[in-house]
Amino acid sequence: MNPLFFRRALLIMTSLSALLLTAADSVPAPPIAKKVPHETEINGHKMIDNYYWLREKSNPEVRAYLEKENAYTDAVMKPTEPLQKKLYDEMLSRVKETDVEVPYKEGDYFYYVRTEAGKQYQIRCRKKASMDAPEEVLLDINQMAQGKPFMTVQAFAVSPDGNLLAYSYDDTGFRQFTLAVKDLRTGQTLTDHAVRVGSVVWASDNQTIFYTQEDDVSKRQYRLYRHTVGSTNPDILVYEEPDERFNVEAYKTRSQSYIFLVSRSHTTSEARFIPATQPDGNWQIVEPRKQGVEYYPDHNGSSFYMRVNDTGRNFRLVSAPVTDPGSKNWREVLAHNPDIMLDEMDLFRNFLVLYQREGGLPQIRVTDLRDGKSKRIAFPEQAYASYPYLNRIYDTTEFRYGYQSPITPPSVFSYDMEKGTSTLLKQKEVPGGYDPKKYQVEQIYAVASDGVKIPVSVLRLKTAKLDGTGPLYLYGYGSYGISIDMFFNANIFSMVDRGAVTAVAHIRGGGEMGKGWHDAGKMMNKKTTFTDFISCAEDLVKRGYGSKDRLVIEGRSAGGLLMGAVLNMRPDLFKAAIVGVPFVDVINTMLDESLPLTVGEFEEWGNPKEKAAYDYMITYSPYDNIEAKTYPNMLVKTSFNDSQVMYWEPAKYVAKMRATRTDHNLVLLKTNLSPAGHGGASGRYDRLKEAAFDYAFILTQMGITN
Repeated sequence: MNPLFFRRALLIMTSLSALLLTAADSVPAPPIAKKVPHETEINGHKMIDNYYWLREKSNPEVRAYLEKENAYTDAVMKPTEPLQKKLYDEMLSRVKETDVEVPYKEGDYFYYVRTEAGKQYQIRCRKKASMDAPEEVLLDINQMAQGKPFMTVQAFAVSPDGNLLAYSYDDTGFRQFTLAVKDLRTGQTLTDHAVRVGSVVWASDNQTIFYTQEDDVSKRQYRLYRHTVGSTNPDILVYEEPDERFNVEAYKTRSQSYIFLVSRSHTTSEARFIPATQPDGNWQIVEPRKQGVEYYPDHNGSSFYMRVNDTGRNFRLVSAPVTDPGSKNWREVLAHNPDIMLDEMDLFRNFLVLYQREGGLPQIRVTDLRDGKSKRIAFPEQAYASYPYLNRIYDTTEFRYGYQSPITPPSVFSYDMEKGTSTLLKQKEVPGGYDPKKYQVEQIYAVASDGVKIPVSVLRLKTAKLDGTGPLYLYGYGSYGISIDMFFNANIFSMVDRGAVTAVAHIRGGGEMGKGWHDAGKMMNKKTTFTDFISCAEDLVKRGYGSKDRLVIEGRSAGGLLMGAVLNMRPDLFKAAIVGVPFVDVINTMLDESLPLTVGEFEEWGNPKEKAAYDYMITYSPYDNIEAKTYPNMLVKTSFNDSQVMYWEPAKYVAKMRATRTDHNLVLLKTNLSPAGHGGASGRYDRLKEAAFDYAFILTQMGITN
């Protein structure tokens, strides 16, 4: 071994140990959860779960155990509190606390969101006809949050005449939204009310609201109701989706002409529609569902345009007459391309905007429907994110889009669809002396075990020494066909400026390279996601981007499953991991059809009641594969009110991990026992505190203590 490297490594480990073991006498012993064997027999196998009792949310003993885990975590992390404070101050210094987002026009008004220094939440406002007009505050979420530790607003829909606002909010973190209606002329909140609401759509009469509602146990959006503002009569059930794999979603077209209701599973969809001027009308089916075929309609002129994957996994574009839109009348507008994924589309009176993915990167293509000519908007960087901004006007030549990258702050552009030119409207200011010229963004490719090239996006200081000794951070997700594009994260510079190389592995199971990329990492191919991540980590180390002895990895939700799996498979490769709100108890969760998401996700993970699926899933389920061996240091995080991955999955995981592993490395469980959701706290300052805590763990594991 290189003597210099040995001395550096020894210094790092010594300083880290000193930091985390300072005042060791005051650190309590790790909590030990009691074992209460619970037996489940499935496919001829008997599964014994010693920590099944932690599911009992109302049991005071459960909460007491979680509080002990929090106390232990806080005690272990107490020496890092000065670093946490330093990190919080750094992160806050990069936030323009008082700011205004780019306004968007809808009807007679310009709508916008602004923030004020010291306030946790946004303030939603509008001005009539001109931005020089007096401001009208529609929702001050800070006022809504008074006395509540959690608050988030989801739906925000103004009636066509601009007089009424329908919105939904959650103050528990359980992703359960309540519908309210506000009269914007008087400022009064009306008595109109509904619970467990998802989509919210106005009909053209300014009185009728369509909303979807979730089942109170499975949390599946499965019903569509029609509500008349001010009416005391029961809301009318318009549609109920009987197939438990499917969720429903309602939306109105930009043309304001039609309202669609789409039922969709992970593999199949079906759409119904009515004219927006006929809220009492009969809903017509566009095309009856066919297993394995997805289609998503929009409207323009006398036609519906649809993305459909009937001829290929990456979707093609078709149109059909509104009067008879079934598949027999589908006319191909854009053929399926195995190299280009058609993600979404936007329709304007004379223009079609396509959101595509090519080579792992998002692209935007604009077509003039009058002459068929198209142009692709050019983006300058190797790794970035591009997406539509708020475009509510149908008859326009202006299209607004957002662009950002790991070093380019969020930017909003106006694109002239006739001239093909972009104009920057606003780039978010990053205070505190931020200088993008200090950093390098790279897109590299790791080679997977089967020879497939896996994109990896890297952010680092230009001056970073890539000699294989430095700190390295790797993030991954890889599920549901979700693409992890490279957004700007001001917080991450607290890591990069301290010399860490940060990277994102765009592994299979995600959607970066199209539907085939997703297919290659789901169901009976799921373990490909994990081996891809390991290949990316090995490649980064081999290239000298960092040392495996200073390599910290992170994943959340399905990315937490990824963490659990790779830690079981290759614990020697990583120094530490943040395992966030992790889906780690795969078999037990997928056997419980009363839990949110379970039935619908049989098409993502498989149904363990089927022997072939069970036999495969049991080989990677993190909870079921914990072994008596040495594991890296871990920080496992959850929220007591998380409705997407129940708190007991990470709690059980930590309990079993601590009882089974043979080392004395850290296993920390931090549970947000206040109302908080799958993404943690809701207030922006509270979220910064959470980030500072996580970064303090990451940096100390890397051997960086200040």
